[in-house]
Amino acid sequence: MALEIPLPPNAASSTLASVQQDSVNLRQVQGLGVTPVFNTTHWSVVLAAGDTDTPEAQAALARLCQTYWYPLYCCVRRHGRSAEDAQDLTQAFFEKLIARNQISLADRERGRFRTFLLRSLENFLHNEHEKASTQKRGGGRAMISWDAQSAEERYNSEPSTDLSPAELFDRRWASTLIAETLHRLRQELAMTGRAELFDHLEPNLWGDDTSTPYAEIAAALDMTAVAVKVTMHRLRARFRALLRDEIIQTVADPGEVEDELQRLFRILTR
Repeated sequence: MALEIPLPPNAASSTLASVQQDSVNLRQVQGLGVTPVFNTTHWSVVLAAGDTDTPEAQAALARLCQTYWYPLYCCVRRHGRSAEDAQDLTQAFFEKLIARNQISLADRERGRFRTFLLRSLENFLHNEHEKASTQKRGGGRAMISWDAQSAEERYNSEPSTDLSPAELFDRRWASTLIAETLHRLRQELAMTGRAELFDHLEPNLWGDDTSTPYAEIAAALDMTAVAVKVTMHRLRARFRALLRDEIIQTVADPGEVEDELQRLFRILTR
């Protein structure tokens, strides 16, 4: 049975806040129209490259890393590294991953980008953190661009938890997926002049238990409550389609999407 997304109204409010924060920070993505389900995903292109340094594989990996660098930054910080060291280590990790073709070490039988990225980072921190942390800041090539101050502010605003580095990585990965999906959906509506509609409906779309009643939304948008309900049904269907498409970019086999959805659900509701 397919997993129903978005989450139910009893989803943790801190998770909702994290997703909303991620939505604010997401970069503008390409392909803002209706997105098809691709037979070849970003991650499968990267895996297929193997030892071959192709522009397609480099671009696909860079896109995935640009989107999901923050979960890695959180993981490094949760390992006890300072903000400055976390910035250096994350950049050094990406440099090794991309420039040194570490992608060739990916296990094709366990082809989930999330798993590969976390395992690679943990190995990197264990084996090379001393070398990376002593490198002069700014001395190497910046493989992934971000606002360091903003990254640390986001990390400091994280709810206080006893999550392990790997668990925090998974939590931030999941909320980034949701935020990326919401961002894409808002951009689609904005193209047809309906950004305000999305902004009013987003809390209900996500399942916040403090969301505004349909009647109040209808009055604000000069719509009927029935029209709002129908629109919400359509938006939820589109949200689910976009979320599945976002996940399919991070797995080698489209058959793994359902497992990733189930894991996403468990991470965000525990």
